[in-house]
Order: sequence, then structure tokens, then C-alpha cells
Amino acid sequence: MTDFAARARRALSERGISPRQAARDLNYDVAYLSRVLKGTQRPSENLRRGLDRLTGADGALLAAEHRLPPRPGRRAPGMPQDESGADDLEAIELERRVRASDVGGETLDRLELAFDQFATRYQTERPAGLLREVRQHLAYVGRLLDDRKTLSEHRRLIVIGGWLSLLAATLHVDLGHTRAASARLATAAALAQHADHHEIHAWTYETEAWRALTAGDYPRAVELSRAAQRVAPRGSSAELQATAQEGRARARLGERREAYEAIDRVQRLATAMVPRARPEHHYQYDPAKATSYTATTLAWLGDPAAEGPAREVIAQFRLGDGSGVWPRRAVSAHLDLALTLLSADRLDEACAIALRAVVSGHLLPAHHWRVREVVESVEGRGLREAGELREAYEGLKGQRG
Repeated sequence: MTDFAARARRALSERGISPRQAARDLNYDVAYLSRVLKGTQRPSENLRRGLDRLTGADGALLAAEHRLPPRPGRRAPGMPQDESGADDLEAIELERRVRASDVGGETLDRLELAFDQFATRYQTERPAGLLREVRQHLAYVGRLLDDRKTLSEHRRLIVIGGWLSLLAATLHVDLGHTRAASARLATAAALAQHADHHEIHAWTYETEAWRALTAGDYPRAVELSRAAQRVAPRGSSAELQATAQEGRARARLGERREAYEAIDRVQRLATAMVPRARPEHHYQYDPAKATSYTATTLAWLGDPAAEGPAREVIAQFRLGDGSGVWPRRAVSAHLDLALTLLSADRLDEACAIALRAVVSGHLLPAHHWRVREVVESVEGRGLREAGELREAYEGLKGQRG
């Protein structure tokens, strides 16, 4: 009786139908169909009928027999019982096992695409809802790790798990979930080391640096930022972001020379980077982002030069314009500008700018400390607007992403 896998391959070839096209036409996973065509997995009756109909085999595929490959150590029909034949068979079986997979490249492609979409949506969506989706995908990755897969697929899956864990940690940081953020970051770092993926590893340090910065531990923020720069691939997004993070931490420490040097390094790195088609991806640094970090660093240094880059960011990403583009960056620029205007005794304008950020609906728990800094500065000046700003700030405390 004709072998089903060989007959099906020949029938598809004669019709000029690729396995991918057949999988699409029959609504089957291409990895499953590929295993059937290789003879390593038994076809379902529905697949038999579908392939027979698709290729016009007129019942020939329905009558064909599925034959599993012989197990190692057993003589295949027609195989001579000599030592070389056994060695050949063992080699074939070993190759088959290495190539065998229950995961498939198409599944991994879709998971990688899903992560890119999450990292892009991070800029505009509330973290709680996005976190639920990221966690669902992480659970799915965990289940796939128990399935049979090739070595290359195994590494790709670990890398996907590392990126998703890193994004989940970032969302936990935004929501003020300290313990969950630490656990996710530890997982991301472990997966990065297991896959020897330096960029994910660098981002874990950078994310920890941001946490230290928001907690007021500025020396540790510098230390972690420097660690991220040492690990990151040269010229990568992680290196640039970590350099910017160092500059902000140096500014909080009052280390003016080092902060300005960090600003210069960020600008050089940003200038050398090729603009991306989708710069809104959180882990793909776009050169325009350097303007936002420059504004924050200068504002924390008390440098009036912060006004220029802050207004540039505000003009580019206006709050409440309905575009939904980078509201976090716009909020940050408003707070930078408010601090700068307060330093210049332009008090009324500073209060109006700060209030616009507070009532925008785009502030996250991780950024409340920055609002508090502006509110306390306004109150320290004894301004009449202080009460309204304080009331708006207090209304933020019960909010969660």
C-alpha cells in the first residue's frame, strides 16, 4: 500500500501547492501539516479528506497507509541486518528527533509579532489592561516550553519569554506593584542569560535603574545604569536609554558635569541611530526621544535651557488632541516645563502647565512622585493656585493604570 506522506507530498507537488498554502487553504497549522508530510505524525481523517480533495487525488490519499518511521535499534523493512545499516538508521532517527517539533516557526512568528504590538501599545494604553494580555501570552509561552521543539525554536521561545517578562515587569513598575515587578525582572534576567541575549539583560538593569530613580536611591540608579551600558550591545536602544537614565540620576545627585556629559552621549548615540519605521516601540529607541530625556535632565538640574526641549515635546505630542500618541511623553514634558518655570519665577504659567498634566488622565502611579514634587514647590511659594493643584494631586492617589 502506498505511504500516505510520500503520496501526499507528490500530489501537492504535482499541483504546485506548497505546504504553507495547503495549510492555509485547509485551515490547519502549518507545523502540524509539515509533520504529517514528513511522516512523523499521523494525519486525522479530516486532513486526509481535505488533502485528497485539494489535490484532486480521487480517493488515492484516503486509501494510502500512514507509516511511522522505524524506531532506532529496529530493522526497517528491507534494511540489511548489518552494522552499517543500523548506524544509518540511528543517524536518520536522530535527525528526525532533532527536527521534530510541536511548536513550529509560525507559532513563534506570531508570538514575536504579539510582543512587538504590546511594546508599541505600551506608549498609549493603560497598563492594567495591557498587563492582562501580556500575562496571558507569558502563560502560553510557559506551556509551549513543555512541548517538543527544535533547539533553535527553544532559544526563540526563551527570548520571547524574556521580552514578555521584561514588559510585564515594566507595567508592574508603572502600577506600583513592587514585588511583582521584582519577580518579573528576575525572570527576564534569567531567561536573557540562558539565551545569551545581551540586550534583554541590559534592559533589566535599565528598568531597575528607573525603579531606583523613582524611589530616590540615586546612587544605585547610577550604578544600575552603568551596568546596563556595559552589558548592552554597542549602539543599541538599551545603551542609549541606559545612558539617558544615568544622566537623570546624575542630575538628581547634583553632579552637573556628569549629567551634561550624559546628555552629550545621548545626543551622539541618537544621531548615529537610523530612524525606525515604528519608533513608538518601547524597546526600539527613536532619536526624537532624546529631546524628552534632555528636557527632564536639564529641568532636574534647574537649568532654564530645559524650557526649549520641553516645549518642543509638548508641541509635538499635545495632551488631549485625540491622537493618542505618546501621552506619557507629553505628560513628562509638562512636568519638566512646570519645574523650569517655577525656577524662573514664572509662577502662574507653571501652575497652569502642571495642572494640565495632573488632570490629563495619563499620569501613572509610578509618576506621582514627580507631581508631588511640583505641588510641594508651588505650596512652598504660597501661591493661591496651590490648593487647586493639591486637590487634583490627591485625586490621583486612588488611581491604578
